[in-house]
Amino acid sequence: MEAKFAQLSAQDRIFTIFNYAWLTFVLLIVAYPLIFVVSASLSDPTAVILGRMWLWPVGFNWNGYEAVFEHKGIMNGFANTIFYTGVGTLINVVMTILAAYPLSRKDLAGRNVLMALFVFTMMFSGGMIPTYLLVKDLGMLDTRWALIIPGALSVWNMIITRTYFQTNIPQELLEAAQLDGCNDFRFVRSIVLPLSGPIIAVIALFYAVGHWNQYFQALLYLRDQRLVPLQLVLREILVQNDVDLSSYSGRDAEELLKLRELLKYSLIVVASLPVLTFYPFVQRFFVKGVMIGSLKG
Repeated sequence: MEAKFAQLSAQDRIFTIFNYAWLTFVLLIVAYPLIFVVSASLSDPTAVILGRMWLWPVGFNWNGYEAVFEHKGIMNGFANTIFYTGVGTLINVVMTILAAYPLSRKDLAGRNVLMALFVFTMMFSGGMIPTYLLVKDLGMLDTRWALIIPGALSVWNMIITRTYFQTNIPQELLEAAQLDGCNDFRFVRSIVLPLSGPIIAVIALFYAVGHWNQYFQALLYLRDQRLVPLQLVLREILVQNDVDLSSYSGRDAEELLKLRELLKYSLIVVASLPVLTFYPFVQRFFVKGVMIGSLKG
């Protein structure tokens, strides 16, 4: 590294130093709030409230995380979010592949018209009120399906997947499979899917993050507190400052006040950790899938 740097011209050295300085500055801006939240969740709430904790934990303890797992509403929301993310992502991926593969086939009659209709829905939508009325007429209000079915297909993800199929599944492969008596469904199952790991990982990550972070649809369609996702619980605690302390019986008022403050930071960490943990396992597919799926259209 030092040898390569020494070979650079004066202008390139200045440019490189400026880049490293700027990227380090951006890293600090991004990293500090993350470190602060994690440290606050592990600190004495009194130190956090009084501002004595500004980077590293002060009065290290696990009380905040113990409070998270004692709170009935949080654990119920966590279980609901896992359900919405798992089932919703599975339906999303299946629907996307079923729409993208036929549209990638050049022998599909009227595929340009069908593609135009899909793209039209990206430009124009019914809006919030018509969508709400539709969900209501379908009988999905206050059900889990209200958070899954209306967003079962993302046209943008379908376009990316279709482009991947067009550029990475050769027509000759299909012709050879057809000569061996392979039908379209078996071709998709036995050949297309095994060769499409990168793009499936990409769209699965997109969909999963969307389901994990959704709260507005739950705010519109759900009234039953047993069905609300974790993000809606997080919104009530952080934005509305509404914490149900009935789960923490046997504690005095001062302890409950401190626990309310500590619970906010701990819940942010718990709500973010699953996605951050999952991403490294699909990172290599994510980069490859995005680049390949965006080269040609």
